[in-house]
Amino acid sequence: MKKTKASAFSLVIAGSMVLAACGEDNTTTNPEEGGGDTAGLEANIVTIATGGASGPYNIIGSTLAETYSSQYGVNSRTQTTGASVENVNLIKEDKIEMAFTMSDVVSQAVEGTEGFTEPTDKISQIAALYPNYVQIVTTADSGIETFEDLRGKRIAVGDQNSGVEVNARTLLEGYGITYDDIQVDYLGYAEAADGLRAGQIDAAFLTSGLPNASLLELSETLDIRMVSIAPEDVERVAEDQSYFIALEIPADTYGNEEPVPTAAIMNALVVHSDMSEDDVYELTKTFFENLDTLENSHQAAADITLEAAQEGLVAPLHPGAQRYYDEQ
Repeated sequence: MKKTKASAFSLVIAGSMVLAACGEDNTTTNPEEGGGDTAGLEANIVTIATGGASGPYNIIGSTLAETYSSQYGVNSRTQTTGASVENVNLIKEDKIEMAFTMSDVVSQAVEGTEGFTEPTDKISQIAALYPNYVQIVTTADSGIETFEDLRGKRIAVGDQNSGVEVNARTLLEGYGITYDDIQVDYLGYAEAADGLRAGQIDAAFLTSGLPNASLLELSETLDIRMVSIAPEDVERVAEDQSYFIALEIPADTYGNEEPVPTAAIMNALVVHSDMSEDDVYELTKTFFENLDTLENSHQAAADITLEAAQEGLVAPLHPGAQRYYDEQ
């Protein structure tokens, strides 16, 4: 990004969300360490695109933003979005610095496939995170017992062009079901839960880490059923879409007596490729040094480990993140 001499104050007033002040010495003081100096960031703003307000992306991202703000004295904040596809596009448009997103969407953006008309080199990865479980929920009296029973029903598939919607459409097609075969509602987590409660939809895809707050709340007030996806069906779909893996939603997650086989997709933490190596090194280091804090905000973060962070990367690893890993 271009260098600028504008102060952090003037950048905030201007409402700028692009990368700023590269190359400046922003050494800050951490009050929790008794006034000692800490390494600063060249960027004055670190905006983290997340997802719906009740989802793990937003909960974990908000805690991460607070950590960055406290440690580096920068204006770090989250931006609530429609999640993966919107987050990737915000990076491509130079409007944010960091994002949580599903690996399938990142892969498509980097390669220029599916809904992305051309490849992008603006996305670099910091880490592979935790798995997003495809959670297909219906009511106990809906008559829907198998994936094939979704045909002809009114289904919430996530916000339009969200990561949830992308993988819902892919899985439906894997069973030979197109949007012409169902009644589609583009609803986020909370709206889908409300729709099931009100009887306005028959089933919903809520793909996220475990547990999904909206689904957990729904399970406490409504008799629900989780629709399974057999491991062999996941493997069949994964022949063309390799980012799908077979996992189980553990028993008792939502009052379910038995584990529920389903598909899962790894989440990715990505940054704008033009962020400096030093900044991304610091952001990566702080991220991993505060995993306990992130886990306290949402238990999905318990599945994030330094050891697995470089497994299944779908975008080029940022040099700053690479430097951090090389030191471990």
